[in-house]
Amino acid sequence: MDVLQAVKGRRSIRNFQKKDIPDEIIDVLIDALIWAPSAGNLQARKFYFVRDHRMKEMIASAALNQGFIAEAPLLIVGCTDYRIANRYGDRGITLYTIQDVAASVMGMMLCAYAHGLGTVWIGAFRDSEVSTILALPQNLKPVAIIPVGYPSRVPPPPPRVSRTEAVVFR
Repeated sequence: MDVLQAVKGRRSIRNFQKKDIPDEIIDVLIDALIWAPSAGNLQARKFYFVRDHRMKEMIASAALNQGFIAEAPLLIVGCTDYRIANRYGDRGITLYTIQDVAASVMGMMLCAYAHGLGTVWIGAFRDSEVSTILALPQNLKPVAIIPVGYPSRVPPPPPRVSRTEAVVFR
């Protein structure tokens, strides 16, 4: 699949089939997360793969009661690791770690789409609750929740800003 086709074709999926994701595809998603670019090569990120239904329900509740989250066969919770980012000071902690997670998640979402899976980026959640649910150590902070599964409904593409609104050439 052409990369631009995947970028333009993927959608935010909030309706999932009740179908498990094969381990071979999970392995592809893990590789995509690990091999993504990393700010300063910090690799200051950790990902929690959640399949347990009760835990998914608790995370959905912590995500402002977005119930569809619990219906995905898999949740991937992307966390920043402040311990690793310390060597770059505040910028490493407040920016580089988030860049690491974001780059990893985008690559993973494109790989998921290429394998027929749907994803959606969830940023609205109470991070302290998610930290407690996952029993995260102090150095990890959840910054993204990605439900993953086979789509049961694919929405139409949302409008995008024009090129002139999005890009400035100097």
